[in-house]
Amino acid sequence: MNVLFLCTGNSCRSVLSEGTFNHLAPDGLKAISAGSQPAGKLHPRAVALLHRKGISTEGYYSKSWDALPVTPDIVVTVCGSAAGETCPAYLGPVLRTHWGLDDPGHVDGTDDEIEAAFERTYAIILARTQAFLALPLDELKADRNRFKAELDRIGTLLP
Repeated sequence: MNVLFLCTGNSCRSVLSEGTFNHLAPDGLKAISAGSQPAGKLHPRAVALLHRKGISTEGYYSKSWDALPVTPDIVVTVCGSAAGETCPAYLGPVLRTHWGLDDPGHVDGTDDEIEAAFERTYAIILARTQAFLALPLDELKADRNRFKAELDRIGTLLP
């Protein structure tokens, strides 16, 4: 099963989600990330945070949704609403859900405040990823409506 974490720039939230998911997921589950308008580089604070958590970013780069190496089964948009962002809409026969996250890369403040925003975002991603991985996936694959409801519920979780 392939999970696509999608946002606009593919430099921060979607990359944090991809790294966290792949770090925790068992064999047979894989995350990728992409953006509708990729920034062209990963946010250095996102990369540093993943490394501090012991999560590899080897092979990660900011990429377009037009160049996906696999076809996703599930698409999770991670755009936030605070900045009035418009989330890209992935078309195709996939399960879609929205796990909105405000972009810590756009936080203004002291280094400590910015770092705290990145840690909050990571904590939300971690909680949602753990909830996803706890789902009875084999059961849910046979019931798309229930699967979608569970994915949507996970998108509301906060640590």
